[in-house]
Amino acid sequence: MTVGTSPIEIACGHVAAGQTVAIATVVDTWGSAPVPVGGQLVVLNETTFFGSVSGGCVENDVILQAMDVIESGRPQLLDYGIEDDTAWSVGLPCGGRIQVFVERFSPLSDADLLASMQLAISNRMPFCWKTNVETGNRTHDGSLDSVVSSSSTIDSGVFEHTVQPPPRLVIVGAVHVAQVLNDLVAATGFDAVIVDPREAYANDARFSNAQLIREWPIEALEQIGLDHFTAIAALAHVPDIDDPALKAAVQSPAFYIGALGSTRNHAKRRERLLAAGMSPEQFARIRCPIGLDIGAVNPAEIALSVMAEFVLALRGQKRVAKAA
Repeated sequence: MTVGTSPIEIACGHVAAGQTVAIATVVDTWGSAPVPVGGQLVVLNETTFFGSVSGGCVENDVILQAMDVIESGRPQLLDYGIEDDTAWSVGLPCGGRIQVFVERFSPLSDADLLASMQLAISNRMPFCWKTNVETGNRTHDGSLDSVVSSSSTIDSGVFEHTVQPPPRLVIVGAVHVAQVLNDLVAATGFDAVIVDPREAYANDARFSNAQLIREWPIEALEQIGLDHFTAIAALAHVPDIDDPALKAAVQSPAFYIGALGSTRNHAKRRERLLAAGMSPEQFARIRCPIGLDIGAVNPAEIALSVMAEFVLALRGQKRVAKAA
């Protein structure tokens, strides 16, 4: 599996190439379920699959059931729980319970659907499809600009799955911390973009597997587009690069804005940005020092702290208070 590529995108690619696949989606959980609702597993055959519905606990059985769905075209609603003998035999003795819906996607019947889905993903727009649990018949809606979260539900015999754009971190400043942070973002399955006009920093030798934009932040952020699913980390530690990025960020719906720097440097930044027209309320959106306080002292540890705060902000939890 290509790091940073979602199961849905993988499914779209394989169906577009003429292959029939099955998509298994977690639609309900109880107790200590290892994967949340919306978790997905794409199955091509017995040995080729991507994603997860249980962190490895019941995947083997789901894959076998998915092969039946690919063969018959009939969707299946699967239950795994601690009270079932199956749960022990397939490895879910953790006290939880999950419900998984498995459906087939074929190039003969679903190419248009998945093409629309891929277009929505490319344009960072939400997308929803609905499947009749009994017949497998589908409808879809690709014009859900107001949707802000993914969801998977089954109600009155209809499975509904809404996909939101993948969370994205825009890293301003191609510094050492950014090198590690980019790898962490990719390994976690999110998207990352590196912005830095300095070719000595933003080059393929230093960022071999990164999306690089070698432009000044004003042009780069306009090109990227800052939506509700985007976060910004200003790491250049150079006012000419960080300040314009922060000005654009606080005027956007970005869900997280952080900046590298000490308390003293942040106070100087506040003076500059307020003098340039930023309001105190806008400036308050900037989290500095960036990252959770884990006692980080080197670039790798700082990157880890930033990644942790990014995930915390993404999941909607209250930020852990920093030590005074």
